[in-house]
Amino acid sequence: MHKGGVPPPPVISDSDGQIFTHTHSNGSPPRLYQLWKGSNRFFLGGRLIFGPDFRSLFLTISLIVVPVILFCAFVSQRIVNEFPHHMGRVLVVFPVAFTAYIIFLLFLTSGRDPGIIPRNSHPPEPDDDLSWMSISWIGSQTGGPYLPPPVKEVIVNGMIIRVKYCQTCMLYRPPRCSHCSICNNCVERFDHHCPWVGQCIGKRNYRFFFMFIFSITFLCLYVFGFCWVNIRGIMFAYQCSLWKAFLKSPVSGILILYTFIVSWFVGGLTSFHLYLICSNQTTYENFRYRYDGKRNPYDVGCAGNFKEIFLSKIPHSRNNFRAQVDLESPSVSNSLSSHGRGTSQKNFDMEMEKQRPVDIEESGEIQVQIDSNGELERCRTQVRPASCESQSVIPTGTEKSLEGKEKTDGDH
Repeated sequence: MHKGGVPPPPVISDSDGQIFTHTHSNGSPPRLYQLWKGSNRFFLGGRLIFGPDFRSLFLTISLIVVPVILFCAFVSQRIVNEFPHHMGRVLVVFPVAFTAYIIFLLFLTSGRDPGIIPRNSHPPEPDDDLSWMSISWIGSQTGGPYLPPPVKEVIVNGMIIRVKYCQTCMLYRPPRCSHCSICNNCVERFDHHCPWVGQCIGKRNYRFFFMFIFSITFLCLYVFGFCWVNIRGIMFAYQCSLWKAFLKSPVSGILILYTFIVSWFVGGLTSFHLYLICSNQTTYENFRYRYDGKRNPYDVGCAGNFKEIFLSKIPHSRNNFRAQVDLESPSVSNSLSSHGRGTSQKNFDMEMEKQRPVDIEESGEIQVQIDSNGELERCRTQVRPASCESQSVIPTGTEKSLEGKEKTDGDH
């Protein structure tokens, strides 16, 4: 309850289209992550940000951890004895530590801001120079409220790049930026939305994403190789065939098959992104624009591209999700009101309508009068057909009263 016993005003959330009110026991204003209009999920008070499909992380972690547990429990015993001078123990401890490193990379990829661009509270102001605006767009907007043109041109490294206007975020997307339909955010240097990590891959987490898939490829090859070492040791120890060695260590056979399949999948993905890094492309650009035969304005050479991805400083997030938001500030009020003109505004109007009950019979009489007035107006404005000349439009309630009167006259 706020001061003076007045409840706080409703805040419209566009992420779910519902009306909710943020109240705190200590009376403090809500934080930015509590008013966030994207589809993200926040944890630890806004310190961790995930995509809406963050539950896929449990499947991804299990696909990494379970094979390593099986390797350490059923395959590592013979490897410890195969290598002298405690080398065997090191070879067994290494995949455990490396798996922990991979999980750490996974959370660096999925639990941080990938490069979300904050939304504007209102559309940008019209530019003085409208020469780049399409004629059809100007003609459609004459006499109405100002709407930004859908496309404008910017120059990047001497080349003209067309950037689009995002109707949701009310901003012109910077070059290499795209709006993710899953997270409902504009992401800087958008690569793709990865369902395996439950997050967009953008400018602030692409480095960790590549290190994550590269590390998984190396771990699969490691387990694959030492499972073959274990099978080979069984064949020499028991002087048996390959098939009998697999029967003596079935877990080794399962891990060999599993890591072989995963290595092709993750290894192919690593090779593809290695090519993208060398040519300074994103997955979105590669599938949409196809720079084959055209000059890529972002390509600065293989060495420069690697330096940009791995040696450049990761920019700070543009969003302080834990910052407190003043609901009474003009910018926040404009943002909520302008952004609530869609589904949220409809829900708000419906909610306000529910607070003012109307009698059912009264509403029915009002609707009948509206319908009858509409029919009379159409008959007056149009050429009178035979149906309008021969019949008069009478409200439903009046028709019933006339029928009852005629029946009474007939009885008399």
